[in-house]
Amino acid sequence: MTAGEIFWDVVPYVTLAVVVVGTWWRYRYDKFGWTTRSSQLYEARLLRIASPMFHFGILVVIVGHVIGLVIPQSWTAAVGLSQHAYHVQAILLGTIAGVSTLVGITLLVYRRRTRGPVFSATTLNDKFMYVVLVAAIVAGLATTLMGSGVVGEEHNYRETVSPWFRSIWVLQPRGDLMVEAPFSFRLHALIGLVLFAIWPFTRLVHAFSAPIGYLFRPYIVYRSREEARPGRLVGSQPQRRGW
Repeated sequence: MTAGEIFWDVVPYVTLAVVVVGTWWRYRYDKFGWTTRSSQLYEARLLRIASPMFHFGILVVIVGHVIGLVIPQSWTAAVGLSQHAYHVQAILLGTIAGVSTLVGITLLVYRRRTRGPVFSATTLNDKFMYVVLVAAIVAGLATTLMGSGVVGEEHNYRETVSPWFRSIWVLQPRGDLMVEAPFSFRLHALIGLVLFAIWPFTRLVHAFSAPIGYLFRPYIVYRSREEARPGRLVGSQPQRRGW
């Protein structure tokens, strides 16, 4: 076995161990820190644009990864979906979702950097998390374009990356398949492993407990204390409703 094969055989299990133990540790000893540390109170206008773009985009990206990595190519062929049809829809949906996610995270980073109160509430942990998250998104979008043949030579990742991913879960790792994959796919997978390894120790941990209804809930309305004026009750001014 080569060093590359050993790496892709062993590192995924190390990452899984870090995710499981880290999540348990975070829940056991840092329940009050299990939060997004929302900064909506400091700035809401730009957040209303960036947050939905990022969250809905990343949901589509996740669904696309699950379909591409978990469902074998033979299964989609059995239901009449040709490789060409799968390829086309994967490029279209993947590119749209990837661009939406990238624009959303770019706006979130811009907001966090240019809005004083939001920047003051940003920790070193947040900055490192954003760097890894943006790198994963950029690498994924680049891999979609390069691996699809839009840029460079086309590569069918369902014959290399996908079987390797499934082999991890059946405890029969096939690191040799990842060694055969192009560099862009290996880089994307490596950044993804790093992202999951730091996941339990960042604000991203809230994704493990966020209910689906969170995506469709009305905005949380923050009201400031008003000064009482003659003839008007405190809090009597009309407030704009959420969704």
